[in-house]
Amino acid sequence: MHSTLGDATTPYTNTLAVIRMDEHQIIEWLLQGDVSIQYQVHRDLLGNDRKDLQDRIAHEGWGKQFLSKRKSNGHWGKRFYQPKWISSHYTLLDLRNLSLSPENEKVQETIKMILATCKAEDGGIQLGPSTSVHSDVCVNGMFLNYATYFQTEEQELHPVVDSILNELMPDGGFNCRTTRSGAIHSSLHTTLSVLEGLIEFQKARYTYRMNELQSARKSAEEFVLVHQLFLSDRTGEIIRKDFLNLPYPSRWKYNILRALDYFQYSGCKWDERMNPAIQILLKKRNTDSTWKLQAKHPGKEHFEMEKTGNPSRWNTLRAMRVLKHFEIETMTNHKP
Repeated sequence: MHSTLGDATTPYTNTLAVIRMDEHQIIEWLLQGDVSIQYQVHRDLLGNDRKDLQDRIAHEGWGKQFLSKRKSNGHWGKRFYQPKWISSHYTLLDLRNLSLSPENEKVQETIKMILATCKAEDGGIQLGPSTSVHSDVCVNGMFLNYATYFQTEEQELHPVVDSILNELMPDGGFNCRTTRSGAIHSSLHTTLSVLEGLIEFQKARYTYRMNELQSARKSAEEFVLVHQLFLSDRTGEIIRKDFLNLPYPSRWKYNILRALDYFQYSGCKWDERMNPAIQILLKKRNTDSTWKLQAKHPGKEHFEMEKTGNPSRWNTLRAMRVLKHFEIETMTNHKP
């Protein structure tokens, strides 16, 4: 493993039987959570892609609760983007992040309906009347993420891809305010949402404009890394203190754990510019080797998955898979 400073030692093992006792207990605690957590623990920490667990997500726990909120018109909330956070858009993003089966027919039906009825003139997804001409590239990135994950036909996503590539900025990232207030510098919020969409499109082995998408992904990753995930590239100061909080769900908002989770999911190699964020993540670890849920984003929720201030299975799982990917030695002798 890497130490917290990146030194190489013994490779991480995926086998629960040889995990140290404290780590074993953390895994056991995670496996007492929702079936979506159980599935991702097996897949990401133990190396077992348990499709039987994934199939259960639609029929129990959080997945069942989200799906039960779908209305007879095929939407969640009032329409595609309203209200936050119970609209179709954010519910579909939640379901994608639960790792609901990509073949879920109800979700696929809603995505097809959105593509048929919510297109803006620029090819992206229309949030409402004010975005009938210029869509929001941050939302387009999130839409591309879950629409690709839920196996939308590639050709149906071509206009969304076009609209995203048209928004690439000279500094290598993206900013949803370019079409509203003429932003001249990319946003970490928007750039990360776009990156999550681009990597999902690439993982699906779609081919449309792939060379351009790979180039855009590389430049957007560099934009995040130039800022060491949360620091000004000019002054070295923290861009926003809330980037260091660990809320979940993240919604459209940027934070260091969400960024690190993207880098592990995309298979990126270790970059020393990630180290400041890793150090903060390690400092936020509790003495029992869990991570708390911090500072939820205000707004309507279908239901509460976890309580703010309590040890969070979502944050602990995500932190552990980041540290595993980058082979960072982290576990202590403290017990949960």
